[in-house]
Amino acid sequence: MSGAQELVVILTGASRGIGQAIAHYLLSRSHKLVLISRTHSALDQLQQQYGTDKVAVLAGDMADPSLPKQAVDLANTRWGRLDSLIINHGTLDPVKKVAESSAGEWSKAFDINVFSAVGLVQAALPSLRATSGRILLTSSGAAISAYQGWGAYGAGKAVLNHLALTLSAEEPDVTTIAIRPGVVDTEMQREIREVHHVRMSEKDKEKFSELKSSGGLLTPEQPGHVIAKLAVGGGNELSGKFLSWNDESLKAFQGE
Repeated sequence: MSGAQELVVILTGASRGIGQAIAHYLLSRSHKLVLISRTHSALDQLQQQYGTDKVAVLAGDMADPSLPKQAVDLANTRWGRLDSLIINHGTLDPVKKVAESSAGEWSKAFDINVFSAVGLVQAALPSLRATSGRILLTSSGAAISAYQGWGAYGAGKAVLNHLALTLSAEEPDVTTIAIRPGVVDTEMQREIREVHHVRMSEKDKEKFSELKSSGGLLTPEQPGHVIAKLAVGGGNELSGKFLSWNDESLKAFQGE
């Protein structure tokens, strides 16, 4: 695969934040995208900006088990191939201590954050094998660090990291990498500061508030562009790894 080719990519969580940054980067370089999000209006804006020849829209809840096949079928019907899958969606809920949450709440979180990702991978693999394609998983530092109330979210991201590792062993012709995007100035960060802070520790609340007030948050474009570049070429030797967006091994994908 080469970034010079026009490639076909499925991207989830495309309506805002990191996902939107990824979409703009890829579409501005003439790649073709199936965009998935719950927010139809934001996807429509991208389609209007870049055209229906480059953008196919699929609006829906990622907990819907029918979406993965719909997305892959849409890519193959519209453009006859699939080169990359970027799994970028997720929910922080339930933000509760383990003792205060229910198994049902964890199950709902895993439906969105984990099982939808597995379903997408399973649906996409036949097409990705044919193109020696790649899978990018947006992970989190919460996969390896504990935050009060983030148990379901962190556990789900840890599953994605292991999914990448497993796929590197099972699917040698498909490159799979999990990326830690850092602390980014997104809607999720706003919700952490303004909504979820009541269930978090004082230490964690202060950390995220200080990052915002001091200008320490990353822009969505910083990790987003690294993920976008990985989606269209290079880094095959990194398959199975969980890497921070600014890792030294990703230097070639950082900056313009």
